[in-house]
Amino acid sequence: MFRNDETPEDMCDCNKILQGDPDEIKHAKILTITKSFRQMTRVTDNQYIKQTENCEHFLRTRKYITFPLSKEEEVFPVAYSIVVHHKVQNFERLLRSIYSPQNLYCIHVDKKAPQSTKTAIGSIISCIKNVFLAGQVEEVVYGSWSRVQADINCMKDLYQVNSKWKYFINLCGQDFPIKTNLEIVRALKSLAGTNSLETQITPAHKVYRWKKSHQVINGRIQTTNQDKSPPPFGMKIFSGGAYIVVSRDFVRYVLEDPEAQVLMSWLNDTYSPDEFIWATMQRIPGVPGFLRAHPKFDVSDVYSISRLIKWAAHEGAFNKVYPACQGIHIRDVCVYGVGDLQWIIKQHHLFANKFDTDFDPIAIRCLERYLRHKALKKSL
Repeated sequence: MFRNDETPEDMCDCNKILQGDPDEIKHAKILTITKSFRQMTRVTDNQYIKQTENCEHFLRTRKYITFPLSKEEEVFPVAYSIVVHHKVQNFERLLRSIYSPQNLYCIHVDKKAPQSTKTAIGSIISCIKNVFLAGQVEEVVYGSWSRVQADINCMKDLYQVNSKWKYFINLCGQDFPIKTNLEIVRALKSLAGTNSLETQITPAHKVYRWKKSHQVINGRIQTTNQDKSPPPFGMKIFSGGAYIVVSRDFVRYVLEDPEAQVLMSWLNDTYSPDEFIWATMQRIPGVPGFLRAHPKFDVSDVYSISRLIKWAAHEGAFNKVYPACQGIHIRDVCVYGVGDLQWIIKQHHLFANKFDTDFDPIAIRCLERYLRHKALKKSL
């Protein structure tokens, strides 16, 4: 059953947690490993399906913001894609935290996701204005082209459905905002038509990913012995991340430019092409918002505003990039815990990855409260 305002996560003092209070953080960590607490905080797919039978009740009890909080936000709509394959509760809390009715949201649910996941997400978005399912759905395989194609499918839908949005941001189901919608709008306006994404010279240990052909075999991406042809047009391949903040004009280039189509076709059989496609396009002369290919124009994930990610190899000691993860690691990425929040909210990024309601629902709850308080305070 959905709660109105108070939830089990409110058994902790979020203000103290956000200030880094060690006793309150310890209390929260103990709660999150308590079986009864975990059961109280979990919302099942069937519960979402049941609650969304009455959309008005669902939107009211979940406290969705159903009107623009400022004129500045109203006239600067943002387009989002969200690629999701599980954890409906994570997805719904993400959507609620970024939702504003002038924005557009394309949701790509993995073709191989459980039927309960598809039904629950479909039920949720049927209640909410300007949120829709991707018209073409992929069976996403980790490390393969299908992950890029999922975002491109949403780019196509968003580009065609509305001509007013200014910027495109791609998300996954385990992202969470660390800025309000107004703060996001102001950050995007400050880009003045440029883009913000990681783009650097490809490190030596990743070069094989685009020098060898890769194929999906039995649901997994595998390296073959076949050498690929050189990059088209003599392009230099740059490395970055899957997550981007790009202008509408950049999206138009992706969808319509013949050069972009050739590059995408060439990258189709590489390993983890989402790490190369956007980073490379950003360095092509003439692309909207491009950066020159010289190393002095390289942008790391620390400086891009698109995503805050703690990589295990770069965290811990004083001379490392990030403080130690206070949660757990999945595929060398920190899944944030409450102990990370004080650091997170001081960063300049728009979103952080990863969060997990099954691991630490209190971390998400405290971010929700922090962002909602800031958003409503600014609108007064």
